Amino acid sequence: MLDLPAAARLYLRPIQFVDTPVGRDGEVARLAGGLAWFAAYELIAVENGRRVLQRTLSVAEADADPRFASIARRITAPRAPLTLGARTLRFDQPQVMAILNMTPDSFSDGGKHLGDPAAAAQSGVDMSIAGAAILDVGGESTRPGAETVWEGDEIARVVPVIERLAASGAAISIDTRKAAVMQAALAAGAHIVNDVSALLYDDHALEVVVRAGCPVVLMHAADPKSGAKGKGGYADPLIEIYDWLEARVDAVVAAGVDRAKIVIDPGIGFGKSLADNLALMNGLALFHGIGCPILLGASRKRIVGALANEAPAEQRLGGSLALALKGVSLGAQLFRVHDAFESVQALRVWRGMQDAALTAPHAAV
Repeated sequence: MLDLPAAARLYLRPIQFVDTPVGRDGEVARLAGGLAWFAAYELIAVENGRRVLQRTLSVAEADADPRFASIARRITAPRAPLTLGARTLRFDQPQVMAILNMTPDSFSDGGKHLGDPAAAAQSGVDMSIAGAAILDVGGESTRPGAETVWEGDEIARVVPVIERLAASGAAISIDTRKAAVMQAALAAGAHIVNDVSALLYDDHALEVVVRAGCPVVLMHAADPKSGAKGKGGYADPLIEIYDWLEARVDAVVAAGVDRAKIVIDPGIGFGKSLADNLALMNGLALFHGIGCPILLGASRKRIVGALANEAPAEQRLGGSLALALKGVSLGAQLFRVHDAFESVQALRVWRGMQDAALTAPHAAV
């Protein structure tokens, strides 16, 4: 049996992804009940905040060692579907959450629909027709330096749009940090709360979600109130952000939220350096160990501009798709995007290749 430091905290990151499990019984595992299979884990042991061991374990080795069993089960267990009004969101294939901003100052599309809820709702319906599974409606920009919006103004921006979208039968998310906005949006027909502060900005937010019994997205962002660090503050961003999200999920569950209704988001771009964001993208599969669906919100983020000759936000489609395809290859289930049609198309092509690998001829075993 592998010798490990007694006090070390253990992590498993799925690696060595394969096209198909056909003919490889016992050699590969299915990631979170989705369309990705992998043959090994990177075992990471951390002691006193420092990695003291990293090595590769085959799936069979990990399954045979009781020290890894609970983590491995969380990684491979299918994620429960979410009931969003009349719709059911399943995580056995990648899904798109389309962004619908009702703000004058969003970094990429601010002001486009402000003051015209009918046009905003039609834009949302169009994104649903394009294949978006969820419409994420927001009335306050979360770009760096954006001013805080009074909750009354935020409600006035989002509720008329949500009411129209709810009448169309769409699945709707409310993107807000404020309890009053959550409550008004849910009453208007929203189905899921997407909070960039993981229900920590507003002291009453957790209470609203518990009482509503609705699904929630918990995102990591640099914030002194939450204890989350910012740029340059991480010795090991992948491990530290994993620990923070795992602890936050446990706290929200302890408060009364059903764990099966929690989605996690590592918060690409929220107070993190380029190096931090790249570490999160490359190590994204680690987060499956928390046992919740993963939302990736990298669309048009600064990481694209930083790697692509400082391209402005409206010219970051190619980089956004590259990040989405990286995320889906590592098992992320939900993608928050500005460009719904293009993102849905990219994910459908990826799925077509995965499906083909399952039915292609394979060597006899």
